[in-house]
Amino acid sequence: MMSYWLVKFAPFRYSWKDCLRNGKFEIYSIRNPQSANNLQKMKIDDEVLFYHSQEDRSIMGKMKVVQESHQDPTTSNPRWVSVTFEPVASFDKPLSLAVIKSTPSLSEIGLIRQPRLSVMPLTIAEFEIIKRLATNL
Repeated sequence: MMSYWLVKFAPFRYSWKDCLRNGKFEIYSIRNPQSANNLQKMKIDDEVLFYHSQEDRSIMGKMKVVQESHQDPTTSNPRWVSVTFEPVASFDKPLSLAVIKSTPSLSEIGLIRQPRLSVMPLTIAEFEIIKRLATNL
C-alpha cells in the first residue's frame, strides 16, 4: 500500500531547482529520531511532497521514493539513514505555509502540529487537498 509524506529541506542546502536539475534528491543529516523512523518506513514509489524550509516556506512539488532507507552518507552511525527521491512534478505555484495554515482541513498535519519535524506522514486526504490547492492557485 502506498504511503504519502512531506519532506522539508532548506533550499540553501538543496533546493527544488537542484532536485529538478539533478533528477534526484537524497535527504541526509536527519538526526531527529521521529523523522529517521519515518524515513525507514518509506517504500519505493511512495509519494512525497518537497517543502522549502527556512526560506520560501512553501511546498514546491511532488517526488517519489526511488531508493529506500540506506546508510546516511554524512555519518557512519547505522542509526541514521537516508532516502533517495526523484522529482515527479512541480507545482504551478508553490503552496505557501500561510495558505496551508488557512486551510481548516490541514490543521492537523505535522507541518503545523510539529513544525520542527523534517519528515512526516500525510494521509491520502491531506495529500490530495494539498495537490488540489497547489493546482488551483
